[in-house]
Amino acid sequence: MGDTGERTIRGKVAIVGIGETTYYKRGAAPDAEFKLGLEAIMRAADDAGLPVRDIDGFASFSNDRNDPPRIASALGIRDLKFSNMFWGGGGGGGSGAIGNAAAAIVSGYADYVVAYRSLAQGQFGRFGQGSQAPKAAGAMGFTQPYGLMSPAQNFAMRVRRFMHQHSVGQEALRAVAMASYTHAQTNPRAVMHGRPLTEEDYDNSRWIVEPFHLFDCCQENDGAAAILLTTPERARDLQHKPAYLLATAQGSDYRQAATAHNAPDYATSNFKTVAQRLYEMAQVAPGDVDVLQSYENFTGGVMMSIVEHGFCDPVDVNDFFTLDNFTAPKGKLPLNTSGGNLAECYMHGLELVTEAVKQIRGKSPNQIPDAKVSMVTSGPMVQPVSSMILASEPS
Repeated sequence: MGDTGERTIRGKVAIVGIGETTYYKRGAAPDAEFKLGLEAIMRAADDAGLPVRDIDGFASFSNDRNDPPRIASALGIRDLKFSNMFWGGGGGGGSGAIGNAAAAIVSGYADYVVAYRSLAQGQFGRFGQGSQAPKAAGAMGFTQPYGLMSPAQNFAMRVRRFMHQHSVGQEALRAVAMASYTHAQTNPRAVMHGRPLTEEDYDNSRWIVEPFHLFDCCQENDGAAAILLTTPERARDLQHKPAYLLATAQGSDYRQAATAHNAPDYATSNFKTVAQRLYEMAQVAPGDVDVLQSYENFTGGVMMSIVEHGFCDPVDVNDFFTLDNFTAPKGKLPLNTSGGNLAECYMHGLELVTEAVKQIRGKSPNQIPDAKVSMVTSGPMVQPVSSMILASEPS
């Protein structure tokens, strides 16, 4: 027990470069997925002021088809020291990939590590569809024959249970969607820039599966994002203000991968144990967080994530979930300030990390004044999930 102070990444890693391609509607990218990934990585290196060949490690988002040895060859990397991919699917790898990159740096495996994600769904198919396989095998054999097929249908079950147990109204989900679309209107990079959402638009939009209207569901996009990490000592020589990692945490609660919707704690986003470990490492509390980027596969997942990270109690959701509370710059908890997965881009949540960094740098399109602590939560209702906390200072 005596080494707990050393077994931490707190203040030992900094994000020094971020890179993003143009974000496109699903299937509309003019370039192949691999090329998009290379572009984002090169932009991250350029943003940091680091020669791209100095990168020596890669930590990929889960399910990524663009493997580090191929990337290293294409970029002329001198010495590939570390290559890693987060386990699982869904959005759980957004913060987890950052955590894996940080672990490589703290352990001494590599000096400059990039976490990345690239998508070109026109090449490989859609994430939002139900399975097209001729047979329903494994856990899906218990659900697909009865019409429970798509991500929206699966996640709606957990959200509906939570809303029933705590008497949550539809307005709470609407507030999450409205905040994302409101912030997108001042972010020229957002795919939904110039397409504002009103309460009437939301209420009149078609149901996808109750309780999700159309605007409760994330986009499907093409593009790529990359984040470059190194030590605080090396960060001092680079060109941007570092965003220091106070903590990352990843994992899954008891039997959350139980098949056929049989987890003992069903109405959860799966962050209860992860959030506890996150705050313990960061040595901060929910009240210290200035701005939150919370992964929206669906607005209901954001709702449960916010509760499980301690920002409000379940019984207070109806009062806490308002557009005023979620809107920058003066809301109680400014939320998804670039537009998030709903309105900026669905880059599997890695674009939420770039926005968290921008808030620390003071460069967000919806900047929180003097933002010191910036949080990201990644992948509600999947297994595993992950979260991270950034700060303007290493302690």
